[in-house]
Amino acid sequence: MRRTKLGINIDHVATLRQARFTTYPDPATAAVIAEKAGCDSIVTHLRKDQRHIQKEDVFLIKDLIKIPFNLEMSIAASIVSLAETLKPDQATLVPENRKELTTEGGIDLVKNYKKVEKAVNRLKKKKIKVSLFIDPIKKQIKAAKDLGVEIVEINTGQFSQKIPKEKQKKELERIKRAALFAKEKKFFVAAGHGLDYENIKKIVEINEIQEFNIGHSIICESIFLGLAPAVKKMLSFLKK
Repeated sequence: MRRTKLGINIDHVATLRQARFTTYPDPATAAVIAEKAGCDSIVTHLRKDQRHIQKEDVFLIKDLIKIPFNLEMSIAASIVSLAETLKPDQATLVPENRKELTTEGGIDLVKNYKKVEKAVNRLKKKKIKVSLFIDPIKKQIKAAKDLGVEIVEINTGQFSQKIPKEKQKKELERIKRAALFAKEKKFFVAAGHGLDYENIKKIVEINEIQEFNIGHSIICESIFLGLAPAVKKMLSFLKK
């Protein structure tokens, strides 16, 4: 039996901490617990406004964990510079809008090709694997190929919303086609955004997807179960 990899996004541990500007709960502690529970990587999104994860968090997490550290980040020059110093195992480039509640879509590689290319080249020079968070659209996958990255993460945000079943089915098919096309282009295919313990049951059947990055639903479930059991519960759905 093969298990799809699971990256745990711990941003919302920091969201809870920043609600009162306390020193707890500590995202680094959450990262260690998630690692011991069996996840394959730790994910954080260091935003320019540092609304949840702080600069100090990412350096501490990088030092503490033994599994890969995936830094979600914008292509802003200041964040790219920080990543060059931090040297995470992987950098996932995402769009960032200061007013958004959460990431609203994939990064538009066609519209922002030159800017993304500059960030990709800087990161690759530091031997950092680069992933691009994109919508399930062929032209975006083609642009990712032209940029010379090894990993694409398909945005599952539309699929994960509370929408009519027929519309969700169409979104699932769109993700399937994109994952197949990306696999044909020799990418390591990841997926994520808005996935939870219910909708994962449908999307995990897409064999081309090799990794899921999930955060909010697991952190929410951990309030009732504890973090380690919440991680293990999600892992149980990823066995194929």
